[in-house]
Amino acid sequence: MTAQSSEASFDSPNDLFLRACRREPVPRPPVWMMRQAGRYLPEYQAVRSRAAFLDICKTPELACEVTLQPLDRFGFDAAILFSDILIPLQPMGLGLEFVESVGPQIPNPVRDRAGVRRLAAPDPESSMGFVMDAIREIRRALAGRVPLIGFGGAPFTMATYAVEGGGSKTYPHTKGLLFGDPEAAHALLTTLADTTAAYLEAQIRAGAQAIQMFDSWAGILAPRDFREFALAYARRVIESIKSSSAYRDNPAPLIYFVNGCAPYLEDIATAGADVVGVDWRIDLDEARRRLGDGVAVQGNLDPTCLFLEPEPLRERVAEVLDKAGSAPGHIFNLGHGVLPMTNPERVDVMVRAVREQSARS
Repeated sequence: MTAQSSEASFDSPNDLFLRACRREPVPRPPVWMMRQAGRYLPEYQAVRSRAAFLDICKTPELACEVTLQPLDRFGFDAAILFSDILIPLQPMGLGLEFVESVGPQIPNPVRDRAGVRRLAAPDPESSMGFVMDAIREIRRALAGRVPLIGFGGAPFTMATYAVEGGGSKTYPHTKGLLFGDPEAAHALLTTLADTTAAYLEAQIRAGAQAIQMFDSWAGILAPRDFREFALAYARRVIESIKSSSAYRDNPAPLIYFVNGCAPYLEDIATAGADVVGVDWRIDLDEARRRLGDGVAVQGNLDPTCLFLEPEPLRERVAEVLDKAGSAPGHIFNLGHGVLPMTNPERVDVMVRAVREQSARS
């Protein structure tokens, strides 16, 4: 399936996504998917068979190839850089490896003040220049076809990996640090916020036309702790970016995504982001009401709906579009990343349904 078969033409730049981020009127909601370049695609598996995950992230030509794969197959309205949110942890002083069927592993996690003091905010150009080279390569390859989204991890989510040493279900070490030594936790989050801000600013300078900040695990926090340990540092990153020369030269829309966002929406609305990503645990009409008119929304189909047969999947797409309403500022997306076992044919059904149903309405 080519981009041209899902959409009439890409001869002129497709700016639907950027216009929707700015809450401008658009003829239909733009559509893209979190993790749209990755394991569910056989094209990606072919690249992965000859290169390790981190090698793909660190090789601009491979990162470009993988970034473009879902555009060529589905004709999404935006590309997102192929990388990983944990890339900055290595130059900060932490080990990082990706273990097959396990995920990211950090052999020297941060568990105390001494560990926090060993970390430093790196220069993104000298320590992660391969990311900026990939962005420039992708922009050249896209040639204006669609905008390119850069991304990074929000400070709290980065902290969970740095402290736990990988993924977790209960986050005992993270919460132990937050509550047992909040001063050390705040010091860690400050360093991570400064790292993330500089990293995302560098992506904007390299040519990223929008930025998404993932707070994938902030949903583990009680509301008061979310405000203290997640929101405050996400806001610090956003304020830093918006005051930077990179942003003044290229005011890339900023998207803030919190997985498990429902308890915090009123707080998230104050973060300063242009777009708020919404997971599937709340309807978009309710989310928009609670967020107010100052931000666009992105979301929020449950990723497991892509396991449905085509007709019920189209019905779920219609429900999301209906709940989003007709007001400007909706970007159709999943409520979290696409799952590895997803059938690519269902993704094509989803993309076509968004376009067809939007045209009818």
